[in-house]
Formats: sequence, structure tokens, C-alpha cells
Amino acid sequence: MNKNAMNSSSETNWEKVDSLTEEEIDTSDIPPLTEEFFNKSRWWKPVESLSVLVQVDPNTLAWFQAQGEDYEKKMAAALRIYAEAHKT
Repeated sequence: MNKNAMNSSSETNWEKVDSLTEEEIDTSDIPPLTEEFFNKSRWWKPVESLSVLVQVDPNTLAWFQAQGEDYEKKMAAALRIYAEAHKT
């Protein structure tokens, strides 16, 4: 992952996307869900989150807290992205 990937902002026009009606959304490139698809699918239960104690420097914690009330979820997401990018 590019080290600047977390700093780049999306160029998606989310207001336009949010304003689209169901009829305006082009789904022509999405294959239909067939019986074969459902026969091959499996049900799985998501892994539950764990609570752990991690030491974080005050500036990093303050930055995440400034991102909003759900800062702990954002910290977990950042760790997940980092871990995925560094799997070997």
C-alpha cells in the first residue's frame, strides 16, 4: 500500500451518488445470482472483536479522537488496513 494512501481523499462525487434513484443505477455489469451461486455459498459468522490494551502515543490518540465519537472503530480499521497491506 502506498504510504500516502491514507492521506488521499476520494474524488467520488458522493452527493451525486446519493441522489441516484434505483432506475438510474447501471447494474448491467453485475451477473445475475444463480442457483449455482447459492449452492456454492456458505454461511459464516463474523469474528467478534477483542478488547486489548495497546499503548499509543498521546498525539496519535488525540488525532483519532478528533475524528469523531467512533474513533476506536477508526483505529481498528487503520490497524486492519496496515495488517492486510503487510501480509506475506
